[in-house]
Amino acid sequence: MKNVETKSLENNPWTNFSKNIAAYQTPNIWRAIWQIANTFVPYVGLWILIVYSISISYWLTAFLIILAAGFLVRLFIIFHDCGHGSFFKSTKANQIVGKLFGILAFTPYYKWHNLHMQHHASVGNLDKRGVGDVWTMTKEEYLASNKKKRLYYRLYRHPVTMFGIGTLYVFLIQNRMTKKDMGRKEKLNIYFTNAALALLFVAMSLAIGFLPFLIIQFLIIYIAGMAGLWLFYLQHQYEDVSWVRSNKWNYLTIALEGSSFVKFPKLLQWFSGNIGFHHIHHINARIPNYNLAKCYRENTVFSEVKPVTFIASLRTLKLRLWDEKIQKLVGFSSLKN
Repeated sequence: MKNVETKSLENNPWTNFSKNIAAYQTPNIWRAIWQIANTFVPYVGLWILIVYSISISYWLTAFLIILAAGFLVRLFIIFHDCGHGSFFKSTKANQIVGKLFGILAFTPYYKWHNLHMQHHASVGNLDKRGVGDVWTMTKEEYLASNKKKRLYYRLYRHPVTMFGIGTLYVFLIQNRMTKKDMGRKEKLNIYFTNAALALLFVAMSLAIGFLPFLIIQFLIIYIAGMAGLWLFYLQHQYEDVSWVRSNKWNYLTIALEGSSFVKFPKLLQWFSGNIGFHHIHHINARIPNYNLAKCYRENTVFSEVKPVTFIASLRTLKLRLWDEKIQKLVGFSSLKN
């Protein structure tokens, strides 16, 4: 479904529909508590099993580490919902749970969510790129760049850089740092997160040994981080995505045409906290993740949005430039044409 040429949405059925789905944004305290219980408790339990498995089988340890990384991705989704104020009705409850899960995910609560809110306000806007998104150049910008910038961009967009090196940089370095233009609350939260992580490292090192803890924690955060960045990449980097200039940008239209619906198998949908319904999330970010699937099922109009399948998601890695003439993401091979 692509309608980027139509700025006005007066006759667009999605306009009234966006108001109707507001009913799904009401948090459910029991579902929220159950989600924390079936995510946080297994995550802690897996840590215990991982420590004991080392003396049994490294293959078992490897399997448990991958499983723990899956639960950490799910914890991050709860952290994400808390920042939107959608997980609980209580603002205080959202902040407490969000900050605690942010520590486990090596991500300071206020820093990440301030950037994320800017992302929601500018997604799909070619004139407002660069905040909370994957760097995307237009074909024209790339051709007008010097060799040094072209090389840098090619390295940045390479999968090894984005998901391999990028994961280490974002979670281990970038998330630890403050900036001069940050507010006091944002800076204090970064200091708090860093201090909490330092205490966690000391406590766990005393309990199971520094090297075992370092290796286990590194592998869990690295695997979960790569999975999380891959999910974020898929949300706005796919074949039928829409990007427009500010004069044609409309929040609702871009929410539907610039945000993906990734159709995961049920197990991956559970571990990813329903984040595949990202088009619905961008229509109304106050809908908690545990209501997204229900919203999709009960409103058949969403079937108009073409899903991104797993195979199609792999092809997106070749799409690295936005061609404004044909309104498509294209690969570097298109430069030869």
